[in-house]
Amino acid sequence: MTPRERLTPKEIQISILVWEGMTNREIGRIIGTTEQVIKNHLRSTFDKLGVWSRLELAMYVASHGGKDWPDADAVPLALGHAVGAD
Repeated sequence: MTPRERLTPKEIQISILVWEGMTNREIGRIIGTTEQVIKNHLRSTFDKLGVWSRLELAMYVASHGGKDWPDADAVPLALGHAVGAD
């Protein structure tokens, strides 16, 4: 199992939103949760992917397809925000 395959759909969604340049506060508003919950998801994502920062996470997403990252279409939409949409 690759590290990416260990991510939950929510972690994938948050990772893509980080790659799009959104702050934790903005991501929280889109998903409908608090910044602290977003931080918790990011901590888990960092551990699973072996990255240490938002920049490394964004680079990981970019190097694995960006908005076309596998499973992006399977991630639930939040408040009408299409994940990876321009």
